[in-house]
Amino acid sequence: MDVPIVDLAPLRAAASPDTVTATVSGIDRACRDVGFFYVVGHGVDPALPDELDRTAREFFALDEREKATIAMTKGGRAWRGWFPLGGELTSGVPDRKEGIYFGQELAPDDPRVVAGIPLHGPNLFPARPPALRAAVLRYLDEVTAVGHVVLRGIALALGLDEGWFAQHLTADPLVLFRIFHYPPLRDEREWSVGAHTDYGLVTLLRQDDTGGLEIEVDGSWLAAPPVPDSFVVNLGDMLERMTGGRYRSTPHRVRNASDRDRMSFPLFLDPGWDVDVRPIPGAAPVDDDGSGRWDGASVHEWSGTYGEYLLQKVGRVFPDLGREVLS
Repeated sequence: MDVPIVDLAPLRAAASPDTVTATVSGIDRACRDVGFFYVVGHGVDPALPDELDRTAREFFALDEREKATIAMTKGGRAWRGWFPLGGELTSGVPDRKEGIYFGQELAPDDPRVVAGIPLHGPNLFPARPPALRAAVLRYLDEVTAVGHVVLRGIALALGLDEGWFAQHLTADPLVLFRIFHYPPLRDEREWSVGAHTDYGLVTLLRQDDTGGLEIEVDGSWLAAPPVPDSFVVNLGDMLERMTGGRYRSTPHRVRNASDRDRMSFPLFLDPGWDVDVRPIPGAAPVDDDGSGRWDGASVHEWSGTYGEYLLQKVGRVFPDLGREVLS
């Protein structure tokens, strides 16, 4: 089985019904069968991710003392900034990666920041390279727009109005963005990132040409190699919850077995912080205690707002920081 490729151009251009139907059908099959697909025809200038890759590599080549000027410990409740190699955990095991956390750029006087809502606030940008700031902010805007197109296609695939997500979940979405640097692994028993699922609606990932991403389908691991000028889209826990398991939140992992540094750029387009994520109309109830999931937690039995769900998860990724900042 190969990871499907979906052309978003018909959805973006409001093309003929037959062409749009073919795109929507492709999204539906991918969401049912794999929970992952590549999107092309997305409209993002290839020069933008290239610039982001170049400037990110400049940052990660700096010494740790300089990178630590934007350490996550300085980001406070906004949960932004740099973490060192091994600083993030998956299932309690340190990942072999370093990275920078970003999100929507919010001013200190934004009501959400003033209220102290976690994961909301201004970003931390390094002094060097100076071009990283502009590249990140432009990337956030353009790839978020692609994510909304993907959600329109998913809504149509589910038999909903194309604006259903915008009306019910993403009128004020939580948008988070990461830049990850994976050095070559030293030991064949290590993983750059262990198996996990994402938490929200959709993730749009730009990966470089190194490879190493794998997804779990029907008990087997399938490679998701780089496809030029594409984004990898995968579904998060909230879409599995909303659809009663019709669509998959698929476990995935990364192993950089190459002799080169690997870069990846995942953007997470998620429900609004205070949204109570409920099943879509017609979704069948699910009896699932979570025992088969990577984290042992059922997305169907859980209840509450998306913000509450997310806090449970991120506090385990950075437990020390979570206790200090998010308690």
